[in-house]
Amino acid sequence: MQSSLKKSLYLGLAALSFASVAAVSTNASAKSYAKAGAETDLTVTKDDTNVESTGTNALFTKPGTTKGAKVVASKAKMKKLANSGKSADYFWAYRTVTTNKGAVYYKVVTMNGKYRGYVYAGKKEGEFSRGIVKAETTTPKTTDAMLNKTVYFKNPGTHNVTWTAPKYTEHKASQRVINTTPFAGDKLTVTKAETKTRENTLYYYVEDATHPTVSGWIYAGAVSTTASDAVQAENGITVKYIDKNTAKEVSSKVLDLKGAASMTAADLATAVSDKNNIPAGYGNATVNGDTDSVVKGSSVLVYVTANEAKAMTFTPIVDNQSAGADAQGLLTEFWAGTGADTDPVTIVAKDKAFTQPEGLTMSGTDIVAQLTTDKLNTFTVKTKDAAVNGKQPAYQFTIKSADQGAFGSASNVYYTAVKGSVTENPASTGDFTPAN
Repeated sequence: MQSSLKKSLYLGLAALSFASVAAVSTNASAKSYAKAGAETDLTVTKDDTNVESTGTNALFTKPGTTKGAKVVASKAKMKKLANSGKSADYFWAYRTVTTNKGAVYYKVVTMNGKYRGYVYAGKKEGEFSRGIVKAETTTPKTTDAMLNKTVYFKNPGTHNVTWTAPKYTEHKASQRVINTTPFAGDKLTVTKAETKTRENTLYYYVEDATHPTVSGWIYAGAVSTTASDAVQAENGITVKYIDKNTAKEVSSKVLDLKGAASMTAADLATAVSDKNNIPAGYGNATVNGDTDSVVKGSSVLVYVTANEAKAMTFTPIVDNQSAGADAQGLLTEFWAGTGADTDPVTIVAKDKAFTQPEGLTMSGTDIVAQLTTDKLNTFTVKTKDAAVNGKQPAYQFTIKSADQGAFGSASNVYYTAVKGSVTENPASTGDFTPAN
């Protein structure tokens, strides 16, 4: 019995010691987490916040040394992005936060929006180092021979258009126009030249005095010093595209014969089906009538069939970085809804403007206008926090902008989120009171 008692005491003391060590270990582990301070929006220009990964640090859902931080992109993945030859893999930094241990983190997002999170940047605020460094996404070409020259759109259409910046060299670079055909005869002046640093492709900034809204960056190979034959019917073959089902003219295009007197039937069939010539959203181009060749200055009818209609969908994104951490989740959940007629997904699905032939696009401006028509420009959503003195915490979301969208794909829609409270209907904007 004495032996049994000694054994029990020994086991009891051992268990007690283990529990004590575990408690100390747990406390030490808990104390090892850093605490993030207040986040600050970066107020510098877009060019100053273009950054690239160094490949030395991973990307996290929150500052990496804080509790609950999860990996968005591993160190190995960040190294691949650092060595990428694509501008889409640059990052844009838009928010900074410093932990109580002096570690500086930046919240960043890749230019294509694929990766978003926090990356360690060293111990000094206001500088990009360690995990990210400043990136020169473009390289100026101040001595380019085309500067100050007059040029024209080489192949007017939807393939190469003007942009606010060369694609993926700035955050949210967008198209100035989606089709240059209406501006085929405009004189364009080259005022700037740059190459995309990673791809080494040359772009020109062209100014259109006739239609200033067209002015923007364009791939250098998409302009020419001579006016395109596309606007000179006497030098080519005019093709009139006709919707086979409605018998209405969709668009017209003058094919360049490049000095030839005629075009064979086979070459014509190939040309009218070319992606740069056929109207966006259409396919199955068939020349009306049988002929061995078509001579310069003549015109032909080509019947086309609209592509299958596809719905455009949207990803709502909170775009003001002063919003609370719960704003994005709340917006995403509200947008998805439960299938009711008042849910944004259902409203968008029922709007015929958002279901068009695949291949067509809609500008961000038009998307915002249509969502405003659908009353999805401003709405209020309750949070899951408990009401205080009859006031239910809530966010009011107001539409800010949208990316150009393609039918059959998803487009990002950006909202500003303001926290406050409501006392009545969570979907009402009239009862919302912003927080002080």
